[in-house]
Amino acid sequence: MTPKPLLNRRGFLQSASAASLVLGTPRLWAAAGESSRMLIVFLRGGYDAMSVLVPHGNGGAFYAESRPHIAIARPGDGNDSAVELNADWALAPALATSVLPRFQAGEVAFVPFAGTPNLSRSHFETQDSVELGQPLDRSRGGDGFMNRLAQVLPAMKPMSFTDRVPLIFRGERMVSNITLANLRESAIDERQARLIERMYQGDPMADRVKEGFAMRTQVSRELMDEMENASRGAISAKGFETQARRIGKLMREDVRLGFVDVGGWDSHVGQGAAVGQLANRVQDLGAGLAGFAEAAGPAWKDTVVVVISEFGRTFRENGNRGTDHGHGTVYWVMGGKLRGGIKGEQVALSARSLNENRDYPVLNDYRNLLGGLFQRVYGLDAKQVQAVFPQSKPKDLGLV
Repeated sequence: MTPKPLLNRRGFLQSASAASLVLGTPRLWAAAGESSRMLIVFLRGGYDAMSVLVPHGNGGAFYAESRPHIAIARPGDGNDSAVELNADWALAPALATSVLPRFQAGEVAFVPFAGTPNLSRSHFETQDSVELGQPLDRSRGGDGFMNRLAQVLPAMKPMSFTDRVPLIFRGERMVSNITLANLRESAIDERQARLIERMYQGDPMADRVKEGFAMRTQVSRELMDEMENASRGAISAKGFETQARRIGKLMREDVRLGFVDVGGWDSHVGQGAAVGQLANRVQDLGAGLAGFAEAAGPAWKDTVVVVISEFGRTFRENGNRGTDHGHGTVYWVMGGKLRGGIKGEQVALSARSLNENRDYPVLNDYRNLLGGLFQRVYGLDAKQVQAVFPQSKPKDLGLV
């Protein structure tokens, strides 16, 4: 069994507020172009990829047979049918007004059979494993891969749009975080922030602590009025559109490496097909991504968004008209200069080609996929890629 990665809090100052910081000394690597932007969107819970990128030419009959109650109809079969993207794949109708136009413009790519070789099917273990970005046989703990990317790119300002700094952004590089849903209820007020700054006077970390609080104050002032009617809970797909527009504004103006997670994707019961609870979440997610692109404005041409999840779902529906924890999934990549389409290694769908006769195999390892993408976007050399994803084999899928 693959050992479960543990959170490594060494060098990490965590506060229960929108101003949590990761403190440390960044390594000095060659800086990339300052205009490039990257946002990772993590769908926590393992989303059902087959309810987004629908098989029709590639194993379409097998898909329909395996999901008698939750399959989305093949293109042309009624008002709620999937929209054909190519001879093998179609798009869920829930994304017809948000993501489809950008796909048709060449700004969206889907990578099926993507994910991690981790086979635990445990939400927490697999999420930790993905966020660490280490080889599965590597010892537990360490920096998250987005923190290592931020170390490689010291000129790029990172920010996590979450209530606490997630594992993916923890490590040596300082990373600020902000809860867009709750800017007014910070656990650290201005008086406390000044006290903390004084605690670090004379310490090499003093400037970094001050910078973190300055970023929090700046963002809070800019967005305070907007936040009055925002959701107070953890970000959900339903609230994602409003949040995504705010993230787009921040990344347009200042932030260069961003992360946000969206929950509610564990669909064991009654997930629905073209309509239903899962379709509603997919629709909200698509609207949010479209809103992010609009808010980014001219900066969209220099922006790449990657949508990931810890794993996919079972190919066959279960007895509760839902799906269970699976393996391979579908990654989305979006951007103004993207070379869109259906990318990566694929296989003809059949019972024989499924992983353990139950779910998508992983043919496109996420570390190799993202390593190749980072290499293209930021011009990283081999040493820098290995610093982000040790022992990886970066693969250029022709996304940019």
